[in-house]
Amino acid sequence: MIDAKEVYDVTDFLSSHPGGTKAILSLAGQDATEEYDPIHPPGTLEESLEKSQILGPIDPSTIATITPTSSLTSSSPGKGGGESGIPPLSEQLNLDDFAITAEKVLSPKAWAYYSSASDDLLTKKHNNTVYQQILLRPRIFRDVRDVDTRTTICSSPIAFPVFVAPAALARLAHPSGEAGIAEACGREGVLQCVSTNASLKPEQVMAGRVSDNQPAWFQLYVKDDRGKSEALLKRVDALGFTAVVLTLDAPTPGKREADERVQNAGSTVSAASGEGMQEGGGSRGLGKALFAGTTPSLTWEDIKWLRKHTRLPIILKGLQTHEDAAMAARKEILELGVTGIVLSNHGGRAADTAPPPVYVLMEIRRHAPEVFNRLEVYVDGGIRRGTDVVKALCLGAKAVGIGRPALFGLSGYGVDGVRRVLTILRQEIETAMRLLGVCSVGELGLGHVNTRALDGLIYQEPQELSGGEVKAKL
Repeated sequence: MIDAKEVYDVTDFLSSHPGGTKAILSLAGQDATEEYDPIHPPGTLEESLEKSQILGPIDPSTIATITPTSSLTSSSPGKGGGESGIPPLSEQLNLDDFAITAEKVLSPKAWAYYSSASDDLLTKKHNNTVYQQILLRPRIFRDVRDVDTRTTICSSPIAFPVFVAPAALARLAHPSGEAGIAEACGREGVLQCVSTNASLKPEQVMAGRVSDNQPAWFQLYVKDDRGKSEALLKRVDALGFTAVVLTLDAPTPGKREADERVQNAGSTVSAASGEGMQEGGGSRGLGKALFAGTTPSLTWEDIKWLRKHTRLPIILKGLQTHEDAAMAARKEILELGVTGIVLSNHGGRAADTAPPPVYVLMEIRRHAPEVFNRLEVYVDGGIRRGTDVVKALCLGAKAVGIGRPALFGLSGYGVDGVRRVLTILRQEIETAMRLLGVCSVGELGLGHVNTRALDGLIYQEPQELSGGEVKAKL
């Protein structure tokens, strides 16, 4: 096999390749660089083969290049404009602009994986529109010349209350992948949460930081083979991550039909988890393939197991009811090192018609307000404007996560695109704060929002649970 003008003898590696033998054999004798590089981290072949199997450079005139399949990005990433055919970065004025450009830049496979959601996409759509039903309450005669967006999450200072949520396979968007996102976060002063299913190894992502002190969280899917997760946690602890985020909202993958419709040529495998589209995967979709080996059996007792294998603070991701939030805030859970919860429905990719995170935020405030005094509460899903961020903060969130927008910024623009996404959000947050008449995020509160349009939609305990009598209407 040929990659980056080097020839590799992969004969002995065929049987152990995570993507199966067919993926390699389909590239035999060809220049596989364009097919191989976007979905494999640098150094993969060198680490997997003996020195004698690295045969050396080849004369380019003697080989044929292949036409990239739909497993790749479909155009060369850059700063926009010119030959790339995408708008100049300066013309991307909001997060929706980046989504429009990403759909043009990404291959059908990459776009389907990033944009797809479960079933009828109702939860994904609701995530994106629900903030429009919350109104702001601007105040006047306030000196807002100086606005301070800084805050602290999980003991780490950040420039403004946004973090990049975990998302798999960022190299489908750009060769820099998660390392590029790490650099962008460092330069803009925010925090990145790295996915178990990243397209780069944790070591490679952390090498992309702008300094050794740059905070980062690691998102964990627990495997059926606990030994694999324990080995991964040992690496994470040694690399300088500042928290472990345990994902709980997807014990099984949702039915992402757009993802399943795209035929997967070759293999696409996460560098961190080793999971992905294997030989014979058919059209089940990359989302389902990445879940291979993920255990569906986690219970509250497993927090003790996690505590045993990491020294880092623990954040629980994927809570969707006030009951679970109250459980997470119990003394025995806090004593195990749980410091925060992320309200999330997996970006609409798990249970369709699950509530948007802001509904859950309001539900907790109504039924279990003590949670806010015991845990940091984060919101992840549907953020598209700085006003969305501000509204979530007013309702009690400590910070919000963005997933797809970071990937869309990476698509076509690389590190600079992610930085632009973050800059747009920071500027919109500053504007919203000034218009509300506040100078720091700590001043934001319930008095700055009107949620009456949503109040009747927030969960109420059924009468049979609250002691009331239910009678049929005859």
